[in-house]
Amino acid sequence: MGSGWGNHGALRGQTRPILLLLPCPRRTAMCVGKCSRIVGPCLLVLGTLSTAASILLLFPGGASKYLLEGHISGHARAVPGLWGGGIAVLLAATHVTALGWQRSGCSARRSALLSVLLSKLALLGAAACFVLCGVGLTNGPLCLYNSSEPGLGHAARWGYPFLDALDQGPDARAENYLYNRRAWSICLEPEGIVPWHVVLFSLLLLISVAEMVLALLQILNGCLGCLCGFCDGK
Repeated sequence: MGSGWGNHGALRGQTRPILLLLPCPRRTAMCVGKCSRIVGPCLLVLGTLSTAASILLLFPGGASKYLLEGHISGHARAVPGLWGGGIAVLLAATHVTALGWQRSGCSARRSALLSVLLSKLALLGAAACFVLCGVGLTNGPLCLYNSSEPGLGHAARWGYPFLDALDQGPDARAENYLYNRRAWSICLEPEGIVPWHVVLFSLLLLISVAEMVLALLQILNGCLGCLCGFCDGK
């Protein structure tokens, strides 16, 4: 009897640490599902906003004639917010949102792995959007402005007046249009193109940063989902 009670006590001592560790994977699985239910809709909203902002850049002041005439800046025509911060992110967002409500099982682990791959694609798309929008914001808009050229005098032409100013001397940063709002009046057409350009490209920069953060979070979350699965409860 003594040895039996001793063995029983030893077994209880061995199982206690194991029982303490069992709830941890379940809590992790619950966090994976909840995180996906938050990240997915957020990416859906950001991807939609990015697409809308990128399309609006093609229509300064709501007018379509400048797009038809080809008087839209190159970085706006590239629509990085459409394919980079938009479509690539929306693909991942749709899958991640559905993943958040999926039950545990082999299919859930495969879906978690797919979410990691799509989130990497979203990360690359958002990063490309960030770079292109940053360059577009620095260069400034394409507009009709009065230029002075040797032998030609003053003439109105289409171009990048703020990009030309940056190439004129070492003090260009001090003359950067982003720090000198009085210089915005140099653009004659389209009307209000400078604030339109600055606001939308700045918005795309902020959106792409948020998308990159959420995509990274979902990559980590998806890796946990592959390892721990999803809990069957809510």
